Amino acid sequence: MNDHAIIVRLNDAGIHQDEHPVLHSVNLEIGPGEFVYLIGKTGSGKSSLLKALYADIPLASGEGSVCGFTLKQIKNREIAFLRRKLGIVFQDFELLTDRNANENLMFVLRATGWKDKKAMKDRVEEVLRSVGLENKGNKMPFELSGGEQQRLAIARALMNDPELIIADEPTGNLDPDTSEGILSLLARISLNGKAVLMATHDHALMERYPSRTLMCENGELREIRKSQQIYE
Repeated sequence: MNDHAIIVRLNDAGIHQDEHPVLHSVNLEIGPGEFVYLIGKTGSGKSSLLKALYADIPLASGEGSVCGFTLKQIKNREIAFLRRKLGIVFQDFELLTDRNANENLMFVLRATGWKDKKAMKDRVEEVLRSVGLENKGNKMPFELSGGEQQRLAIARALMNDPELIIADEPTGNLDPDTSEGILSLLARISLNGKAVLMATHDHALMERYPSRTLMCENGELREIRKSQQIYE
């Protein structure tokens, strides 16, 4: 893989959680357009690995870079700029419950320095359309189904055109049909050139839509399925 194309690189990285070793000797590369599953039992290190990638916890050893930022050297003031190049999606949506869909997305743009009101409105409409919520902008989160709330959470993650989507159990609270729709959306996002790293326990979904798969087990990160396009 061309060095300039690599979005995530970890070399012999050690990851600790609250000073307790979780993963050691981690080597990982993810490039644009890759869709990668991350699996492992609860407590195996999946969430700690994701947190290390968005600089919520520091690398204990080794080297790493994400979206051009060197993790061992990143300063506190730079973390916000790293996260603007990431889209982070959680299992429980974490939407602003007192604001409608449009306002949830506008909040992200204001928080990241957008000023042009027309450009902001256009961006919100564009991203809502891309996730299939073009007619839901005035709906409050409680008026949306679980799948629609997760689509809104993905829309929020896309607002600043990130290089990498980190999805931590994004289908964990959804029924099988809705989960399939969310996976299909994330897969389309990767086909448009963004890297997607998705932690999941949904092995049935993975078998229906196979892609590159990493496993956290016994303090190690292993690749158990090589890269392939999630949709042939």
